[in-house]
Amino acid sequence: MVQKDWVESLEVQTATQKSYIISQEKQKALYKRTLIVVSVSQVFGGAGLAAGVTVGGLLAQQMLGTEAFAGLPSALFTLGSAGAALLVGRLSQASGRRIGLATGFMIGGLGAIGVIIAAIINSVLLLFLSLLVYGSGTATNLQARYAGTDLANSNQRATAISLTMVFTTFGAVAGPNLVNVMGDIALSINVPALAGPFILAAVAYILAGIVLFVMLRPDPLLIARTIEESNKEHNEKIHSAHTEQVENKRGIIVGATIMVLTQVVMVAIMTMTPVHMRHHGHSVGEVGLVIGFHIGAMYLPSLVTGVLVDKLGRTAMAIASGITLLLAGLTAAFAPGDSIVFLVIALSLLGLGWNFGLISGTALIVDSTTTSTRAKTQGALDVFVALSGAAGGALSGVVMAGSSYLTLSFIGGILSLLLIPIMIWSRRGQH
Repeated sequence: MVQKDWVESLEVQTATQKSYIISQEKQKALYKRTLIVVSVSQVFGGAGLAAGVTVGGLLAQQMLGTEAFAGLPSALFTLGSAGAALLVGRLSQASGRRIGLATGFMIGGLGAIGVIIAAIINSVLLLFLSLLVYGSGTATNLQARYAGTDLANSNQRATAISLTMVFTTFGAVAGPNLVNVMGDIALSINVPALAGPFILAAVAYILAGIVLFVMLRPDPLLIARTIEESNKEHNEKIHSAHTEQVENKRGIIVGATIMVLTQVVMVAIMTMTPVHMRHHGHSVGEVGLVIGFHIGAMYLPSLVTGVLVDKLGRTAMAIASGITLLLAGLTAAFAPGDSIVFLVIALSLLGLGWNFGLISGTALIVDSTTTSTRAKTQGALDVFVALSGAAGGALSGVVMAGSSYLTLSFIGGILSLLLIPIMIWSRRGQH
C-alpha cells in the first residue's frame, strides 16, 4: 500500500512537471512565485548571517584573551560554508532547490545554537566546531541566489539574482543593529551578551529553512530541467553539445575567478574592522552600525546591479567591482580610526564592490551551465569562493597582528585590481 501511494505520488509529480512544458503562463507564474518565496527566506537568512560577521571575532577574542586569532571565527564559518556549499549543491542537484536550501539553513541554525552553548560553558573547542556548522547558513544564503535564475531567460538572470539578494538586506541590516538589544536579551537569560546575536541567528536560519521547505513547490530546478530536456529533443544535439562545451569552460573559470577575488578582499577587510574599531574605543553598538551599513551595501544595491549587469554586460560590471574595491581599501587604510563616517564610507564601498563582483560572476556561471549539472557545479564553485573567504579571514588577523589595519586594507585594495586584466584576457579569448 505504501509503495503504491509512493508510485502514485511520483506519477502526479511527473505530470505536474510536464504540464509546465506547454504552458508559458505557468512558467512565468512559477518564476514569479519562486522569486517571492526565496526573497522571504532571504530576509531571515540575512539576519542569521549578520551575527557571525558582527560579533564572531569579538566573542573569540573575549574567550581566547587575545586578538591574534580574532580572524579565526570568520575563517571557520567561512570554511564550514565551503563544505555546506558542496552539500547544498549536491542535494539540490539530486532532489531540487527546496530540499537542498531548507537543509542548509536548518544546519546553520543548529550551528548558531552550538555557539550559544559554547559561550555559556566557555568552551573554545565547542565554539570552533559550532562556527563550522554555523557556516552552513552562510553558504545556503548565497546558494539561494541561484534558485531565482532556474526559470529566468538570458536577459533576466542577473536581475533575478538581484531580486533574491536585495531582500537579504532587510535582515542583514537589522541583525547588526540589534546587537545591543540581543545582548540585553541574552543577559536576561544568563547568556553572555556577545552570544545574543546568535540567538537571533538560530531563530532566523530555522525560519528560513521552514519557509523554503513548505512553500517552494513545485521546485524551480526540477521544472527547469524538465523544460530543458523537452527542448533538447527539438534541437540538433551534436551542434548544441559542441557549443556548450567551449562556452561553459570559459564562463565558469572567469565567473569563479571574479567571485573568489572579491570574496578574499571583502572578507579580509570586513573581518578586522570590528577589532580595529575596538582599538580606537568604539562601542559594540557603533561596530554594529558600521557593519550594518557594510552588509546593506552588499545586498541593497542588488536590484540596480542586476539590471546593470544585464544591460551593460558582465565584463563592465566586473571591472567596476575591482575599481570600487580599490577605493574601499584605500579609504579604509587612510581613514582616521576614530571617524565613524569614514569607516562607514569605506565599508559601504567594500560591500558595493563585492556586490558588483558577486552578481556579474554569478550571472556568468548561470550563462555557462545547463540544468543537468547546474546545481552541482554551482555548489562546487561556491566551495572555492568559501575557501578563499576562509583564507582571507584567517590571514587578516595575522597581517593585522604583524603590521596594521592600514597595511591589510591597502593590500586588499591593490589585490582587487587583478580583476581588470582578468576581464581583458577573457574578452580577448572570445575573438
